[in-house]
Amino acid sequence: MRCCRTWCREEETIDAVQTKGAVSTITYREALYAAMREALESNANALILGQGVTDHKGTFGTTSGLAEDFGHDRVLDTPLAEEGMMGVAVGAALNGLYPIQTHIRADFALVAMNQIVNLVAKYRYMFGGRFEIPMLIRMVIGRSWGQGAQHSQSLQSLFAHIPGLTVIMPATPESILVDYRHATSSFRGPVISLEHRLMYDLAFEKESQRFEPLSTRRLREGKDVTIVSTSIMTLEAVRAAGHLMEHGIDCEIIDLNCVSHPDADVIIDSVRKTGRLIVADTSWQAYGVSAEICRLVVERDPGALKSPVVTMGMEPAPCPTAKALEDIYYPNLSTLTDAIAELVTGNAGHGLPLPDEQSMADVYKRFKGPF
Repeated sequence: MRCCRTWCREEETIDAVQTKGAVSTITYREALYAAMREALESNANALILGQGVTDHKGTFGTTSGLAEDFGHDRVLDTPLAEEGMMGVAVGAALNGLYPIQTHIRADFALVAMNQIVNLVAKYRYMFGGRFEIPMLIRMVIGRSWGQGAQHSQSLQSLFAHIPGLTVIMPATPESILVDYRHATSSFRGPVISLEHRLMYDLAFEKESQRFEPLSTRRLREGKDVTIVSTSIMTLEAVRAAGHLMEHGIDCEIIDLNCVSHPDADVIIDSVRKTGRLIVADTSWQAYGVSAEICRLVVERDPGALKSPVVTMGMEPAPCPTAKALEDIYYPNLSTLTDAIAELVTGNAGHGLPLPDEQSMADVYKRFKGPF
């Protein structure tokens, strides 16, 4: 998997993206747009609803023009009423439609937690399987230009904690194309997807490797350390592995992808091989994805570990607004590389050169304003 910075080209359908020989790369944004278009084309009962899905920005360009092509009765802008609109989506799903609900910040979904946790997650169980709520809920996570404490949260652990919800964090266009197609065409339950806003403009080389939908994915074989990562931290893990390989450290990378249903066998098999584990998540470590991966390892095979597990995530505080503070609030390539080198060598003063980089936002996307 390789990625580079680019701006969005023309939109393409999923089939064109996957088969058009002249296209060697695809952006994260293009994959999202293709997935939304195919859902509407292939499923007459699919509809998209959310704040700004019909405006000129089109949910960061992922729904642009769809209302004109498919009608405003299938692509609906919604008011600032997240709980009420989620209730509309629930009712639509119960009556045979397939709603795709968008939240331009994951934080805004907190207003709809009653609907998501008490209805969406539980309806099938409470009624003995007689009712289903198939739907896709898209949420945007990640830092931006001074978004601060209420617009930057990565809330995957809150949702993954609830039985009945399937939570994914696509790190590549391939994940989007495979997982979204499966969710909107075949999966009979609710799927929550957290998309990282720093990744929309990234172009990725098209992958030849194919994965099962909603699965844990081994992206790179290695022998010295296992990195289990989520979302954009998977990209950071790939970059760190490339840097460290030049200095004799061979990293194995596992993209967790489906954080609510991790494949414990894939993770344990890797840790048994490497003996070392670092978990790199986009959120806080406490009570989070890192804690869950640690639980799986220590319950299944704690003897596989040669060293204590290392975890990385946001600092244990609300996100600061000032960029200078925001830069040190999130882990980056340098801090991840340092942590891996220390874990493998067993030496805090390992002496290996580190990448000279201070902020993911300066690498993936330079913000010029609040959106």
